[in-house]
Amino acid sequence: MATNAPSAPEEQTAKDHETANRSPRIQQTQVPAKKPGLAPDKERVTELYNTDNLTKIKDEILPVVLDQIDGKALVGLTREELLEALEPIVLSTTAERKIMLNNKELGYLRRALLDEIVGFGPLEPLLADSKVNDILVNAPDQVYAEREGKLEISDVTFRDNEHILQIANKICNWVGRRVDMTTPMADARLPDGSRVNVIVPPLALRGPSISIRKFSKNRMELPDLVARGSLSEAMARFMQIATHARLNIVISGGTGSGKTTMLNALSQYIDPGERIVTIEDAAELQLRQPHVVPLETRPANLEGAGQVTISDLLVNALRMRPDRIILGEVRGKECFDMLQAFNTGHDGGMCTLHANRPREAISRMENLVAMGNPNFPTRAVRQQISETIDIVIQVKRMRDGKRRVTDIVEVIGMEGDVITTQSLYNFEYSENEQSNSVSGTYEYSGLPFRCAKRVREAGLGRNLEELLQ
Repeated sequence: MATNAPSAPEEQTAKDHETANRSPRIQQTQVPAKKPGLAPDKERVTELYNTDNLTKIKDEILPVVLDQIDGKALVGLTREELLEALEPIVLSTTAERKIMLNNKELGYLRRALLDEIVGFGPLEPLLADSKVNDILVNAPDQVYAEREGKLEISDVTFRDNEHILQIANKICNWVGRRVDMTTPMADARLPDGSRVNVIVPPLALRGPSISIRKFSKNRMELPDLVARGSLSEAMARFMQIATHARLNIVISGGTGSGKTTMLNALSQYIDPGERIVTIEDAAELQLRQPHVVPLETRPANLEGAGQVTISDLLVNALRMRPDRIILGEVRGKECFDMLQAFNTGHDGGMCTLHANRPREAISRMENLVAMGNPNFPTRAVRQQISETIDIVIQVKRMRDGKRRVTDIVEVIGMEGDVITTQSLYNFEYSENEQSNSVSGTYEYSGLPFRCAKRVREAGLGRNLEELLQ
């Protein structure tokens, strides 16, 4: 802990720190003598971590530590080597300021300093936590984390709004962007692939805001999702058949409902001999096929030039001889280009879309097409959708935090001016009002698959018959 008037034991420890700093290799730091009434080291660390003391110490000595670091010498070092290189600097700096810390506190301080120097500051513990899916920074003392579907406030804090802005720009600099008053919004990607959105004043009224969707290192596959109760085994088998048979599939759902996870899981069943072109705003897909060409959009520069949109990439993808085209997300006028691409000899297309129900997904596609083609007749738009899209898979994050497939819907065609669909599978709720958990069963509607002919043409007729038995 920081003290203004060190006692004799504290002065002795400071000398020990200085002696350790002069030694060729620092093995261990001295633990301060226990004062009367002072909690044991383990309890002290817990108490200290729950206050602002270490953060204040870190902020106080950070400029001094930075002045003593040779940035070039740190290049290529592992995290453990970096921590070891910081040790003598931290020991000497704390000793000069007569700051009393035990071994565990010094270790925490070194890690916190390293996070500020080469990492993303206070966000590093959350980024390293494999159970965290989303990180939402609203204010210096308001950082939320979603763990296993539950969004809760974390104990992570920033010094002030300037500190948040500093970390935000550190993230944006990784992809050659920056945020300030002239460019107050930016999308970026962390080194591990996690997706980041940053918005700052004057658009963000209460100060800079950072939203991070973490990139999962372990790709979920359909059997994993079945084991988690996200869908039934029969639904998984149908999805596998639909993917093999090159049906055009839309995965619909709200924010954080598991759309990209499902898209990654379905991609496992694409023939490895197919040439796949993926198009995304921020690369998140984890396809394991050998013949994949990932494309990513590019925003305009400060002069407003150089932008490359999803529509631009779709047009270019058609010249790349793709067997399949996969869009990470469709949310604008590129929807019309996507329908054109899926309907011009590139069967088996897939995309995700923000919508809460299958019928809303179809309506939203109509609206997105109209955005770029306002004079296009409504019936013609609906005809295009009905002839192109085969299956809509609806995913949802429920109140218990679990993500489930709630509907698998087949697009049949047109009746008059209306697109007709039929439900193949759905999740039937059986709610327990006394609990926050959600229970239910996955049911097959019993309706015949209109896509059966396409499935048989793909040589999977027997698989479909076995599924229906």
